[in-house]
Amino acid sequence: MDRHVEAFLEMLAAERGAALRTRMAYTADLADFALVCAPVALKDVTSGQVRAYFTMLSQAGLSARTAARRLSCLRQFYRFLMLESIRADDPTERQSSPAIPSSLPRPLDEAEIRSLLEEGTRGHEDERRDILSRAALELLYTTGLRISELLSLPVTCVQVRGPMLMVRGKGGRERLVPLSHSARAAAEALAHYDRDRGSLYLFPGRNPDKPLTRQGFDKILLACALKAGVDPERVSPHVLRHSFASHLLAHGADLRALQMLLGHADIATTQIYTQVMAERLRQLVSEHHPLAQAGKSIPTG
Repeated sequence: MDRHVEAFLEMLAAERGAALRTRMAYTADLADFALVCAPVALKDVTSGQVRAYFTMLSQAGLSARTAARRLSCLRQFYRFLMLESIRADDPTERQSSPAIPSSLPRPLDEAEIRSLLEEGTRGHEDERRDILSRAALELLYTTGLRISELLSLPVTCVQVRGPMLMVRGKGGRERLVPLSHSARAAAEALAHYDRDRGSLYLFPGRNPDKPLTRQGFDKILLACALKAGVDPERVSPHVLRHSFASHLLAHGADLRALQMLLGHADIATTQIYTQVMAERLRQLVSEHHPLAQAGKSIPTG
């Protein structure tokens, strides 16, 4: 392995906590790029070679999503080389990212959400896991929080009385989201159970001075999905956030309200959910328009 690649992968593991799967994918991406650029060493690659590489990938029919991942890998690698003073410039700087069509994961239906809340949050190996699972699922689904927002919630958030929860989102922007009675009760139960831990976080990690990690949270969701009989591949914090948004729209919410609840800075980000609204309108027409029902027609004069 190229020694610079090896140093880059070590940095990803040590400083960023990159998962083994991520490091393996980056290793494969860099190896493929090195093979195409040979005999030129990776540290000496030019912007022209980067451009030729992505042109070749496009002509070979590689998906835009995969090409974007490879470009992200190369950018991180060359920025690492710049930080290490191995080279003075980034040859990927002028390479434009492939356009990736907006897409959303398939949301869980309301019956699956009920199963997660009713079956997935009980019968764990200890009482705290039941309480923790309930608080996590209630808050994620009823508020639409990002996982980073959820895990950074201070334990004091449940001490503020009232129907709203203050959330600090991307860019430090604060917003208020409604907090249901059941979600507040679940969060209060967790805070009460953990009162002797002395943590500043509602969801403390093994070290109470730090919040629960994303990896630790994923294990909790996995256990909940298995207990509820829901496909674990379809259960993630992002899917729960998407389900929150989709179900609100299906029950009549508008995009502007959804933008505020999700914490999107730009309404254009929220407009990806118009596909959900379009499906709801299609169903309304199918069920209620006289010409959409077989054997019926609009009365004349």
